[in-house]
Amino acid sequence: MLTRAILKKIVLTRPGRKGDNGRLLVAGGSKKYHGAPLLAIKAASRFVDLIYYYSPHAPNAQVKQKNKCFISVEKPNPNRVDCVLIGNGLDVNPENKRLVNQLLKKSKRAVLDAGAIRMAGSFEGTIVTPHAREFEDVFKLKASKANALRVAKQNNCVVLLKGKIDFIASPARVRENRTGNEVMTRGGTGDVLAGLCAALHCKNPAFESACAAAWINGRAGDKLKRRRRVFNAEDLARALPEALK
Repeated sequence: MLTRAILKKIVLTRPGRKGDNGRLLVAGGSKKYHGAPLLAIKAASRFVDLIYYYSPHAPNAQVKQKNKCFISVEKPNPNRVDCVLIGNGLDVNPENKRLVNQLLKKSKRAVLDAGAIRMAGSFEGTIVTPHAREFEDVFKLKASKANALRVAKQNNCVVLLKGKIDFIASPARVRENRTGNEVMTRGGTGDVLAGLCAALHCKNPAFESACAAAWINGRAGDKLKRRRRVFNAEDLARALPEALK
């Protein structure tokens, strides 16, 4: 089971110039789900230096006003970043499927969430962050610890299977995360987790990034619940640094 000790296995910050603490590209969003990538960006902005945001539907003035933590780009360029987060709020359609797989071919490191999990042609070398229903729909297996490991082995990837207990699997091992609580069923908390995971993966190996992200995200939620009985995904994103104390 994961504990605070996981924080000793990752780099959170390091001295240097702007960009040395990570450059992240977030590709996602749609007319209906424009908020999902913004939640991921809010979470990631606590842990990386620069975030580039690409959406098939360019962020409008209202969206930009709500979140000033990203640089909007007209064309995604995975070569200029350390990691790419793909899928938050992204519609599942042929055009976006091409986008997802083009980004995967060019990315050094990638985290796949939401719609990207359903459209990816390969998961090799990625971190995949499904909830139980997505896992079962895509991989045709019951969401379980054993099957998370099975999928990680078959696809040579890291699986972060979200649930009451999170299961984080690499091809060689699987860990459990028990931080978190029932309030974290709120919409958008998975986007926060994905953004955090991608930010950590800018500077750290895939398995350690996924494990640390799951623990930090749940720990932040637990601290929030002790202070206030209810909270939302934006509250969770703001609370992530508190989980490190």
